[in-house]
Amino acid sequence: MKSDNAPLVILGINGVYHESSAAIVIDGKTQFAIEEERLNRVKHAKPAGLDNPHVLPHSAIAQCLQFADITLQEVDIIAFSFNPAKRLAKHRNLVEPSEPGSWGTATAERAYFEKLMTVPRQLAEQGFAGQFMWVDHEMAHAASAFYPSPYEQSAIISIDGIGEFESASIGYAQGNNIQFTHHIDYPNSIGFLWEKMAKYLGFSEYDACKVMSVGSFGDSARYKSQMQTLLYPQGFGFAVDADKLCFRLEDYSQLEVLFNVAQRDMHDPLLPVHHDIAAALQSVTSDILLHLAQSAHELTGSNNLCMAGGVALNCVANTRLFEDGPFENLYIQPAANDAGTALGAALWAYHSVLQPNTRVAQPEHTYLGARFSDEEILAVLDNAEVSYTKLDNLAEQVAPLLAQGKVVGWFQDAMEFGPRALGNRSLLADPRDPEMVKRLNRLVKHREDHRPFCPSVLTEYADQWFDIKKVAEASRYMLMAYPANSQLKDQIPAVVHVDGTSRIQRVDKVSNAKYHALISEFNRLTGVPMLLNTSFNDREPIVCTPQNAVNTLMRTKIDYLAIGSYLVVSESKGLEADVTAAQSVEI
Repeated sequence: MKSDNAPLVILGINGVYHESSAAIVIDGKTQFAIEEERLNRVKHAKPAGLDNPHVLPHSAIAQCLQFADITLQEVDIIAFSFNPAKRLAKHRNLVEPSEPGSWGTATAERAYFEKLMTVPRQLAEQGFAGQFMWVDHEMAHAASAFYPSPYEQSAIISIDGIGEFESASIGYAQGNNIQFTHHIDYPNSIGFLWEKMAKYLGFSEYDACKVMSVGSFGDSARYKSQMQTLLYPQGFGFAVDADKLCFRLEDYSQLEVLFNVAQRDMHDPLLPVHHDIAAALQSVTSDILLHLAQSAHELTGSNNLCMAGGVALNCVANTRLFEDGPFENLYIQPAANDAGTALGAALWAYHSVLQPNTRVAQPEHTYLGARFSDEEILAVLDNAEVSYTKLDNLAEQVAPLLAQGKVVGWFQDAMEFGPRALGNRSLLADPRDPEMVKRLNRLVKHREDHRPFCPSVLTEYADQWFDIKKVAEASRYMLMAYPANSQLKDQIPAVVHVDGTSRIQRVDKVSNAKYHALISEFNRLTGVPMLLNTSFNDREPIVCTPQNAVNTLMRTKIDYLAIGSYLVVSESKGLEADVTAAQSVEI
């Protein structure tokens, strides 16, 4: 039996749809959070399916327990970021075109519910004897945004594909209390609209980021009027034309009629019409998010805004709603996708249910994942039989390599929680090199040439190099896109996208001293206070372990790996290889 002064341990779990994850909160403070995909090496951990909502992120749970040095029996509360009874009740009277036995049908929804109801029993069979809580999905998103924010009170927007039934919610939080004031229900879903349009444009439903990058090449005006018939403001929220979109069917015929463009096959080249459709989608989405922000301000009266949900990863729309909207401050949960709901569920269980009068300060960063000692790293390097040296000063010895045009895998301290690499599991390069985008995309990332790269910029220089009207807390996490300074952008061509903007990460000394020191040294050498930063991966989840990092080094054209206190030299020819032989990707 636990003593009266034993810490209160809450385990948050997300596992219903995708981005399965787990987080551990002890006495109200976040200690550790990790995504299952980083461990099972499957992007998104699992597909969202009718057959697997009860499949738990066992590896992520184990990592949380290992970090806290406890067993499942010592966990007091498990907070699960979904409410199956609410979903079943909401879908009971839903009528829409769908395939027999698929999402939304009575038989499928009942089976889905029954699978989810096995989750508490699964955990009990593994030794859990504490309290189990179902937490509404939208509330978990909202809690993940508000409790880690620096605000005592705030408006909240949660916006994704679907929770149990809501696709977006507006709320207000003060102290520990979160209350929703307005909901937008399925099928009115911006998240599902982007999934549908991604597939129409020849991508997968997970490729919203590709649609964003393609849209930067297009003319939004060409198809904006058509797009406005698919997504439009309605009251405080928005609506979609569900009849044309047919979310539950693989039917794109009405979109083909609307745009007079056939659905693109993934192997076909991207044409200007595809760029223009994507641009129109982005433009209308930005308009709607600005409308939501105005509604949230009107409904709550707050000058602060917190956001979460997969749609909140849209950095172009985020910048529009903040710079053209009514709010003075903006915080977006770095793990805005479903991964963040594991953290949100745990924080909500503590602050709203158990300790409604106690607000516990949260870490002011997102480095919440796995970390490895130099001893653990050294064992992997010796086993891999790679060439390495131990460094006395990482910044002073790595920055010159970057200034010489080398690409460095940067593996340091605790892994980021969320989809962005923010300086602990990153690939770094010189932003001044105009060929770096092509070289990285073709020889390291093996992805389309239209995909941009982002700058990590010292926060004290950010407003000199980028046109920032209002500084958002969210810009610390690559969640805002700003125009590059017209007088300076030619100096950093590798991190300025075709539309003249950059999705920046502001780096400060407090949240990441090691990364700040590296960029500062690069600035001293070059006069450029930023580095090109992209996720340390090659068509797979971001590297988590030293072994993942070494594996990626050995199969790609990375020049060096700075891992812990060690610098590993690639045995390949690195990025000095002639890229003209690399296969070109049409854009």
